[in-house]
Amino acid sequence: MIAYKILSKGMNILRVVLELFRIMAILLIFGAVLGGLVKLIYTSFLGINVDNTIGGWFIGFSIIILLFVLYRNKLQFSGFYKGEGMVKLPRKISISLISCSVIMLVIAPFLN
Repeated sequence: MIAYKILSKGMNILRVVLELFRIMAILLIFGAVLGGLVKLIYTSFLGINVDNTIGGWFIGFSIIILLFVLYRNKLQFSGFYKGEGMVKLPRKISISLISCSVIMLVIAPFLN
């Protein structure tokens, strides 16, 4: 009985560590792809370079916010960790975060 509790606790820790690596991979891979895509759109269509400006920071923050909403509403339910507290964001909070992120993406090229 004691060995089972110790083993199950170790498995929970492993699941948490795996989920943390999954979150980092999501942020790094999807964040890099989305950031590159947004910067490519700004450069090719508008002719504006947002690298090393406040607009570049706005793009980064808006992508992080979008990935946070995506993770909390969809991706957390398909991961390694199955525990308490796994609930979706309330609809009003999701809408307000997405709206804030879109506004930041729209005003980013004007902050050069």
